[in-house]
Amino acid sequence: MRWWWGTMALALVALPAEGRLRSGDAIHLRLAGLDVAAWTPPGASVPEHGSPLIVFSHGFRGCDTQSAFLTAALAAAGYVVVAPNHRDAGCRAARGSWRPGARLRDRAAWRPEEPFRDPGKWSDATYRDRAADIRALLDAVLRDGTVAGVRVDPSRIGIAGHSLGGYTALGVGGAWPSWRDGRIRAVLALSPYAQPFLAGGGLAGLKVPVMYQGGTRDIGITPGVRKNAGAFDRTGGPKYYVEFEGTGHLGWTDLVDGHHDLMVRYALAFFDHVLRDRPEATLEEKLPGVSDLRADPGGPSSR
Repeated sequence: MRWWWGTMALALVALPAEGRLRSGDAIHLRLAGLDVAAWTPPGASVPEHGSPLIVFSHGFRGCDTQSAFLTAALAAAGYVVVAPNHRDAGCRAARGSWRPGARLRDRAAWRPEEPFRDPGKWSDATYRDRAADIRALLDAVLRDGTVAGVRVDPSRIGIAGHSLGGYTALGVGGAWPSWRDGRIRAVLALSPYAQPFLAGGGLAGLKVPVMYQGGTRDIGITPGVRKNAGAFDRTGGPKYYVEFEGTGHLGWTDLVDGHHDLMVRYALAFFDHVLRDRPEATLEEKLPGVSDLRADPGGPSSR
């Protein structure tokens, strides 16, 4: 499967010049020197102590609004969501389409810092700028206490990320100890590029709850998450895994509907359980369209 990592980068480069992109009424802001898309909950649903905050990290050559089906749904359910454009961002929301933006002129950002096909070369120096983006964005939001006028609860913060954004989320959650941000209480890793952590042994350092999502057609990443001694097995702390039938790597973007309703349902169940102390019933319910479901509230698997 080593060959696949080169083609994964090409697949993301080959995103259609005008694919459908639902920005989900995103608010575009400039925070901590970053272009940021934000989604806020209806005013009546914001509690007095503020709404939980979710940071979303996009995939390699994706962008802040690439997964608005999820970010907008989280906001509708009462979360404040912020999504920065990292240095490698390669799309922008425009008239309902996914189009190449000005960032495409930064050709260096179009080349991965280390080859995807060789995760052993990755270290905590690889895409460290993404970790810095997350930290700076949290600093800015918590310093102000609000996003677009909506108060946030600094004690209830989660992070979600797709592909390279999943790598970012896992790293910030503690898989790279030097990246760890203690303000993060939950990690949602959507088809995450976790192979560097398998090579480096960092997943046991995750002390916050983690949900992995994968797909049966996500042939380059999901097998490394679900296999014996894979990312799920090696993850420390409470952990969950849900796999969707027929979903490929881009199923977590607005370009491809890979069971979006189910993805949202399990993501909400996870964040609601960890950040809002709600029952975890859905996290243990294998719904139609789900090919594999695992829940382990303890430590690393003994398998």
